[in-house]
Amino acid sequence: MDISHIPQTLPRFSATFDPHTLSEIRRAAATGIYDIRGGGTKRHLPHFDDLLFLGASMSRYPLEGYREKCATDVWLGTRFAKKPIHLKIPITIAGMSFGSLSAQAKEALGRGATLAGTSTTTGDGGMTPEERGQSQVLVYQYLPSRYGMNPDDIRKADAIEIVIGQGAKPGGGGMLLGQKISDRVAEMRTLPKGIDQRSACRHPDWTGPDDLEIKIGELREITDWEKPIYIKVGATRPYYDVALAVKSGADVVVLDGMQGGTAATQEVFIEHVGIPILAAIRPAVQALQDLGMHRKVQLIVSGGIRNGADVAKALALGADAVSIGTAALVALGDNNPAHEEDYHKLGTTAGAYDDWHEGADPAGITTQDPVLAARLDPVEAGRRLANYLAVLTLEAQTIARACGKSHLHNLEPEDLVALTIEASAMARVPLAGTSWIPGANGF
Repeated sequence: MDISHIPQTLPRFSATFDPHTLSEIRRAAATGIYDIRGGGTKRHLPHFDDLLFLGASMSRYPLEGYREKCATDVWLGTRFAKKPIHLKIPITIAGMSFGSLSAQAKEALGRGATLAGTSTTTGDGGMTPEERGQSQVLVYQYLPSRYGMNPDDIRKADAIEIVIGQGAKPGGGGMLLGQKISDRVAEMRTLPKGIDQRSACRHPDWTGPDDLEIKIGELREITDWEKPIYIKVGATRPYYDVALAVKSGADVVVLDGMQGGTAATQEVFIEHVGIPILAAIRPAVQALQDLGMHRKVQLIVSGGIRNGADVAKALALGADAVSIGTAALVALGDNNPAHEEDYHKLGTTAGAYDDWHEGADPAGITTQDPVLAARLDPVEAGRRLANYLAVLTLEAQTIARACGKSHLHNLEPEDLVALTIEASAMARVPLAGTSWIPGANGF
């Protein structure tokens, strides 16, 4: 047989101009618009999986899980607030708006958080009665858009979170496409129905930490100094941003890494702006330590938290609590293979669906379509979320006990090693099997 015409090696795509890149160039050339999607970054980044715990053996004594306690509670807002928040677990629910999510989903988040003994957060667009009614502890987000901002609702909240930036899009504003702006969403946000909405990227009434200090004072006045004030920043320059948040008078700093999701933004933001949360925690903690404020101003970190090991690692690096968003939606039922047929109709598959901005979510979570939204039972979804939070907590406790710790907050960097040079440098813990931390002491 003559095989001379058959290539002896398989064709190879360029590493730079791979099939996805080529398709994006063609799409941009055909449409003249950039790509918008939801979700978080899809590129591989150093993350908590690149760290390992050093369990107890001879040099440390583990705790017995069946008879020795490992506490999990956390206080938030102890710096200035008259009524700081006491949570049973150090895992909170991140801000996700009514508008990006259905009313049923917001209610389910409140129910699940309450069952687990933690807090949930409003997001852009205001507070819904369902969410407030089912949330034992509710944090009110105060965003640049001021959509749905209501001083009476601020007073009804248990804490206020001033959003400076988000991990998926630091320096950029939010988006809500017209198909998700229903009559109710339009009324709450004072927007025309069915018209695309784009949020501002910065607050309209202050431009720096001195102005922010005045704004925080105003918020404290209208809430009689009862509510803790959070400041949320996207992870970019964590040392300076955290230091300035403390200077401005924050009780709590929320630091969101680029693995965190979003309802909708430009893909170029999601993949190319910000830094991984693994690289952001230690500089943030360093800023708090340098100011004498570590554990006095609490640090909540978010961006890709998935399991109890992630929770434990974040706390070991110096955080007081974590926040989850994407994982919470999956726990409610998003990207469920039970809806695979519907996902196929949308040209995607369960687990890959990130067109949350389109408002056609078969799970009824990231939609305003009343038929789709009705698919989500908020009571059952809330139970699923509570189950998931319980598992995360038990997993983190298991690791803490294995390290000989009687509280999750007793975990420390000394309990960790890194598997890669990148993770070692970012987390500032030794490369496994060595005492070397890249970049430490000039090496």
